[in-house]
Amino acid sequence: MTHVTAAVVQAGSRLFDTSGMLAKALDLVADAVRQGAEVVVLPEAFLGGYPKGLDFGVTVGRRTAPGREEFRRYWESAIDVPGPETEALAALTRDLGCHLVVGAVERSGRTLHCAALFFGPGGFLAKHRKLMPTGAERLVWGFGDGSTLPVIDTGRSRLGSAICWENYMPLFRTAMYAKGVDIWCAPTVDDRDNWQASMRHVALEGRCFVLSACQYLLRGDLPADVHPVQGEEPDTVLIGGGSVIVSPLGDVLAGPLRDAEGTLIAELDLGELARARFDLDVTGHYARPDVFTLHVDERSKEGVVLCDHSDQPACPPAAQ
Repeated sequence: MTHVTAAVVQAGSRLFDTSGMLAKALDLVADAVRQGAEVVVLPEAFLGGYPKGLDFGVTVGRRTAPGREEFRRYWESAIDVPGPETEALAALTRDLGCHLVVGAVERSGRTLHCAALFFGPGGFLAKHRKLMPTGAERLVWGFGDGSTLPVIDTGRSRLGSAICWENYMPLFRTAMYAKGVDIWCAPTVDDRDNWQASMRHVALEGRCFVLSACQYLLRGDLPADVHPVQGEEPDTVLIGGGSVIVSPLGDVLAGPLRDAEGTLIAELDLGELARARFDLDVTGHYARPDVFTLHVDERSKEGVVLCDHSDQPACPPAAQ
């Protein structure tokens, strides 16, 4: 089979309502598959929520008690990986026989991470943690490391993911191209017009299909006691969408979708990958390894490693 039907879902995620958003995700994925989708992408932080317009009471050198309480609510809305939410999504993709990439806020130890979770007919497959939270995101999310840079082989194509502004990291992109990404999944909340140029550039540079899923979120979708800086009118747009599907030669196959929730569907001709790579493979025949070399450290970086110095390879040798 030389074609894959892909779906990009544009939908908003209510803060502090993880159970409701899980139910919404299950419905959205099932609906996309009913429309023929074999690969489905949901936006950044769909499970756990993207706190657009919130400041958690932070100014330089100062935090507030209400801000700490707001973060507590956000912490409690995050999900464990694995956990009940991943089990429910895994059961769905096993039942439907589809692949899914969904944005989530992962609770790990005492830290939150923005993540992209991969599911397939075999259930939960892998996760990617956002390497570099952008701007004020660093107030609430930790940093990923090289140990969660998966590329998933579906049998017909290879799925990878870059979350939001990771798409602007040239070395990250290069590492993922070297892993052979065919379908580049970009969960995001960047709704600016120039995001479209970035998605077309990634497709052209990597000679891969790009599936960018953005949220569409209104002020009215948030709890009444949350006060985003954009204002209090229910129809105020917090995240404006712009989801899009792009071919390996930079042609827009579907979208961009604006001003509403919805699902974009496109048939991906996998033969287009080889046709596009005929004259450009930035980590192959178009690379210059005699001039440029990139080393990618894929080891997990743990700040504290607890061990008994027995046979655990992560442990340093015992003191003599």
